[in-house]
Amino acid sequence: MLVHPQLQPEPTAIPGIHHATWAGADEGLAQLSLWRQSIAPGGATPPHRHDCDEVVLCSGGRGELHLGGQVHAFGGGETVVVPRNALHQIFSTGETPLELIGVFGSAPVEVFLPDGERLPLPWRS
Repeated sequence: MLVHPQLQPEPTAIPGIHHATWAGADEGLAQLSLWRQSIAPGGATPPHRHDCDEVVLCSGGRGELHLGGQVHAFGGGETVVVPRNALHQIFSTGETPLELIGVFGSAPVEVFLPDGERLPLPWRS
C-alpha cells in the first residue's frame, strides 16, 4: 500500500519519548525513514549517532541540540540538521512536549551509542 495513516506517537521504552514511524523499511524504503516523536518536558534522547544524515522539523515546544560540545536552542517552526555520524543528543527544555518529525537518509536507521555499541531501537524504523 502506498498511502499510510500518520499515526500518533505512543510511549516507548525510552522514558519521556513517544514515537511513531510514518515510513521506513517496512514500507519498502531503503534510503529514507520518517519518524514523528514527542519528548516530554525534561526528557531527552540518549547521546547517539546515525550512519546517515538527519533532519529534524520542530513543530512545537522548545529544545536543545547538543552536538560537538555546543548547545543549539531551537523551537517550533525551526529545522535542525545533523550530519552523518555526528554524536548528538536532543533535550526537551520547554514547559510543553517537544514535537518533532525526523527525516533520516536510510532505512532502517541504525543508532549507535558514544562507545560505538549499537542501540537497539524500541520501535520499527
